Amino acid sequence: MRLCAVSVDLDEIPCYSAIHGLSARVPALEGEACHAVYRRAVPRFEALFDELGIPATFFVIGRDLADRTAADATLRLHALGHEIGNHTQDHFYDLVKRERAEIRAQIVGGNEAIARVIGRTPAGFRAPGYTITDTVFELLSELDMAYDSSVFPCPSYYAAKAAAITGYKLRKRPTHSVIDDPHVLLAPAEPYRVGRPYPKRGRGLLELPIGVTGEWSARLPYIGTSLIMAGKRGALTLTKLIAGRSLVNLELHGIDLADAEEDGLNDLREHQPDLRKTRGEKNEILHAVIEALHDQGYQFVTLAQAAHVFSSIERHEH
Repeated sequence: MRLCAVSVDLDEIPCYSAIHGLSARVPALEGEACHAVYRRAVPRFEALFDELGIPATFFVIGRDLADRTAADATLRLHALGHEIGNHTQDHFYDLVKRERAEIRAQIVGGNEAIARVIGRTPAGFRAPGYTITDTVFELLSELDMAYDSSVFPCPSYYAAKAAAITGYKLRKRPTHSVIDDPHVLLAPAEPYRVGRPYPKRGRGLLELPIGVTGEWSARLPYIGTSLIMAGKRGALTLTKLIAGRSLVNLELHGIDLADAEEDGLNDLREHQPDLRKTRGEKNEILHAVIEALHDQGYQFVTLAQAAHVFSSIERHEH
């Protein structure tokens, strides 16, 4: 069995200002530019997935749905057959450092905001910054979520994030990003039931980890940023290295189809390297890797569909 689930985290532009410590420093990232993900990038993803004939999962931040354009886009994606997942109410990068009651409110708030728009509670959850804890898993189980897709067992990503956060602190830039528990690097790279602590297998919630290449290739990141920065040839090489996984969980961000020039994001380009590529270049890369995965025999599903398949296999085995 070979399944591929493509997901898109719809983090709006202010999220990037926050993570880079730019909120009070880049006045140009206001007005229309603040809504570039929903108003510019989402229609491009719609067109890409329509052309390729694949379903996708879009992880939505609840607060964004107060904007009519974002709400309309989310309802449209749902009507087209794409899955809508919960990316919390406010996308706090330090969610896991907050009190249990506030973490629960963030999950519930995201669920309720999405349900008001599409008429149903989402099945899946993704934590901001891929950072998750046993407490979050407990709350997701209590709230009857079908799956989580936050664990990112990638050594190179972990090292790069730790270095970036350290650099921000040294330059006294107030990033909101936090470093995950290093034990995440020991977590399975294939779908699994979480134990306690969550990087261990157990009988808890179903986890669909973010894509990494095979063990022998050092679990390189297989996400939109790494594919885009690798260029088309490098992205296709990474695709060969991940082929063989029972689930390729290709995680993208809305900004992966944003264009610095067209979308008024030039002031962010200095801090967000993937914005140095045009949307045309990025679209070509994503198109190429999805076609390559199809040629490798992967069937494209939403994350909720993947969760159903793996849960069904578990029931059959037991």
